[in-house]
Amino acid sequence: MIRTSLRPRGSVAARGIAVLAASALVLTACGNGGDDETPAGEDDEQTQEDEAAGTGEAGDRDLTLEIGTVLPQTGALAFLGPPEEAGVLLAEKHINEADLGITVNVTLGDSGDPDNRAYATTVPQLLNAGVHAMVGAASSGVSKLFIDEVVAAERLMISPANTSPDFTTWDDDNLYWRTAPSDLLQGEVLGNLIAQDGVANLGIIYLNDAYGTGLEAVLTETFEAANGTVVASESYNAGDTTFDAQISSVIAQNPDAIVLITFEEVKTIIPAIDAAGFDTTNLYFVDGNIADYSEDFDPGLLEGAKGTQPGPDLGDEFREELNTVWTEAGNPELVDYNYAAESYDAVILAALSALAANAVEGPAMAGKMQEVSGGTGGGEKATDFAAAAQIIIDGGVVDYDGPSGPISFDENGDPTEATIGIFEYDAENSLTRLN
Repeated sequence: MIRTSLRPRGSVAARGIAVLAASALVLTACGNGGDDETPAGEDDEQTQEDEAAGTGEAGDRDLTLEIGTVLPQTGALAFLGPPEEAGVLLAEKHINEADLGITVNVTLGDSGDPDNRAYATTVPQLLNAGVHAMVGAASSGVSKLFIDEVVAAERLMISPANTSPDFTTWDDDNLYWRTAPSDLLQGEVLGNLIAQDGVANLGIIYLNDAYGTGLEAVLTETFEAANGTVVASESYNAGDTTFDAQISSVIAQNPDAIVLITFEEVKTIIPAIDAAGFDTTNLYFVDGNIADYSEDFDPGLLEGAKGTQPGPDLGDEFREELNTVWTEAGNPELVDYNYAAESYDAVILAALSALAANAVEGPAMAGKMQEVSGGTGGGEKATDFAAAAQIIIDGGVVDYDGPSGPISFDENGDPTEATIGIFEYDAENSLTRLN
């Protein structure tokens, strides 16, 4: 269930990170909760306190950071595992090759899903092995099942893909962070996209868990605010294998389009929708199921269908590095890159927080996560680990911007800046990014 990563050797190519920013697609800082009643002068005092707290201590470091992953190798989200684990392995490689006072050792573990419960074995094994930080889970529903166990053990937990709004207010002792944005953003972008496409009547089929219910609620609110009508919204439960009742109920209301908020069950749902006579080019997908289906369905089945996925365009060079580290570890080439950048940045930020704290204990690293992401401290910008680490070693404060974007954590551990990509399926059922 748990396997230790291989550490491929090789040169590290320089990477240029382009951050896409459009007003409709980017979360802006909202850490103060919208309070406009701050007394005069208090903002200046707070800024001075933040800068003082962020003053770095110069000097060499000699740290070993043990990181365990709880990412899907099995279960309904298994297709997300390869890009996420590749991101973790690439970050490990870059950190260790930099040789700047910290060594990262990664142990890869399976989260599974709520049905097979692989996390129930993986998490205790990682805790007993003495990991300092965990990267995972991908599924919000799975993270909810073990987050309290990790917090009680005082370990840092960083998810690259949790999007449920519930985590913003979770009682986590500052130990839980995520590099993926809340579905408050994805739901808004998707709802507006569907309305702009001219859809008037919308049907929704969604997974009845923290991820599905949260995204469905925001999508519905946004679409109806744009004068659309959700004519039917049907849920199913994790582990279900037939979806005829939900499909029949939605299609009976004659929707112009259907949104599928699912995981891997979509491979069963799509053919069933097609068999029911609905035009599958009028489907919309989300991050839990948007993938390359060129090997799964007949050409043209999804041509013109669209979907959303958090994260900027990664660029060819970063994708090549991910593929190299993944295949050198004995795996086939990557097909999708969902949340690879967020996984990479989760490890980089954990390592930078350890350097800034000069400690690898969970609470100590947690105390520096917001600072090294640029959420506080007014740090110096850096877009790769080596440059960021050198700033800390020289006694400065760093503001790391990685391949997933600027991040800039707020005090709840949420990124305050993020990009949502919009994709369209071509004639081969492969994805083309539109923005």
